[in-house]
Amino acid sequence: MCPTLATTTSAINGMSMGLATTAVLICSNIVISLLKNLIPDKVRIPAFIVVIASFVTMVQLLVQAYLPAIYDALGLFIPLIVVNCIVLGRAEAFAAKNNVGLSALDGIGMGIGFTLALTILGAIRELLGTGKIFDFAIFPENYGMLVFVLAPGAFIALAYVMALVNKLKK
Repeated sequence: MCPTLATTTSAINGMSMGLATTAVLICSNIVISLLKNLIPDKVRIPAFIVVIASFVTMVQLLVQAYLPAIYDALGLFIPLIVVNCIVLGRAEAFAAKNNVGLSALDGIGMGIGFTLALTILGAIRELLGTGKIFDFAIFPENYGMLVFVLAPGAFIALAYVMALVNKLKK
């Protein structure tokens, strides 16, 4: 959770991390679904991690090569996608038990939801911290609460978003 929250200092960073994770989710779900009958139960989890790590490495190299500004912002955190519970959890709970088509759709759906969550959290932090969203000024230049673009701001913003979601559910 912490690396994910660390990347949501802005809407573009949240969206970028979400899209990187979505690419890994889709690709790893497809490959794991294809290999599910070939992987022995004793090495299932390590095999899944190798597949996921391979795709994370590819995504990291592509971002580094073609999106250097995004890589500068997220670089350290991209490799941590390997240990993201969403990716391994979907591999274990869904891709290893379903066909390729459904596994790809699961990766797309989970990835879109994750991307939206990170983008919304990033937008909230960026708005409260700098007065901007996607670098577009919403409030005057002198507006901003620094805490929201720092690490504690991620937890504060997440807590308020979760409280709002829980309130709306009731």
